[in-house]
Amino acid sequence: MAKPRAYFDWNATTPLHEAARGAMLAVCDVVGNPSSIHAEGRAARQIVNAAREVLAAAMGAQARQIVFTSGGTEANAMALNPHWQHLAGAPLARLIVSAVEHPNVLAGGSFTADQVEILPVTQDGIANLAALETMLAAGGGPALVALMLANNETGIVQPVADAARIVHRHGGLLHVDAVQGLGKMPFTIGDLMADSLSLSAHKIGGPKGVGAIILGDEAKAPMPLLRGGGQERNRRAGTENVIGIAGFGAALRAAMAQLEPNIARMAGLRTKLEAGLKGVSGTHVFGEDVDRLPNTTLFSLPAIKAETAIIAFDLEGSALSSGSACSSGRVQPSHVLAAMGISPDLATGAIRMSLGPQSSEIEVDMAVKAWEKLSKRPVKD
Repeated sequence: MAKPRAYFDWNATTPLHEAARGAMLAVCDVVGNPSSIHAEGRAARQIVNAAREVLAAAMGAQARQIVFTSGGTEANAMALNPHWQHLAGAPLARLIVSAVEHPNVLAGGSFTADQVEILPVTQDGIANLAALETMLAAGGGPALVALMLANNETGIVQPVADAARIVHRHGGLLHVDAVQGLGKMPFTIGDLMADSLSLSAHKIGGPKGVGAIILGDEAKAPMPLLRGGGQERNRRAGTENVIGIAGFGAALRAAMAQLEPNIARMAGLRTKLEAGLKGVSGTHVFGEDVDRLPNTTLFSLPAIKAETAIIAFDLEGSALSSGSACSSGRVQPSHVLAAMGISPDLATGAIRMSLGPQSSEIEVDMAVKAWEKLSKRPVKD
């Protein structure tokens, strides 16, 4: 009999929700191009528009403010552009990104390397708003500031609305990578006071390869990355991914319908999980004293390396991630923990466990037992 498996990597990607699967299957035989004006084309367009309305309702926006993309990375790349239409031809002079952003934001989008400035964070992983005020007040032209809603490694939630007030007071714009927050905390674009925010379907039970950028003001938008077609109100050329968009809308509708119960359930499981993990002496949980997503825990034991732990958990039936970035098969220290000033002995062993609506107490018990077993292994140099 196959050994039972527990999935603790929901922040990386989620299982496809049955509502999304059903919606996608239902439109597989819709033949029309959404840009065509015949009946088949109008049927495809109606599917895209229905999903757009779902996103608009969830984000407190108008349907015309939503641009579908291939995912969160493209949405971020679209936002990180010096040329925003409302600036009447005057490009943004600089980009300020928090030190804990996702690598696709730290890459700077269309800004040149010398235009990108790094906003430090506190030891708790919170954006240093005093430093942001100083950086903006120093001059250098109008700035675009990128501050994520919640960190993918630690789950730490950022003071986005407070940052927005500072940014707008200095005549800048704020982009929010909200990919990890969607389905795990309540928010709207109005709550965040953001000029744009990015979302991704596969973090909430939708399909991979589809996302969106939500614009705070339809007239205040970054110039298109992809041109050559009039799709998405001339803001993103290319035939829309009708099947994927249908799945996105269905997944989001399902997630929002169960948002509060799911938050409470995941928070309860996370509390149980962390209590069990900290039963092993020396276990450190990162960010436990600040506001975090209810499903995320990043932890470490100095004597255990992340690579060793991931393999050991996998052999015991639990799938989870390192708090470090993998590149070409090598695990590198987490830039997030480095920005927080975490010591290398803790940072190199950081392990992330992220829960989802389908996680269970049995899975949590499995993980705790695996951690206890791993902690008793002899330490190897």
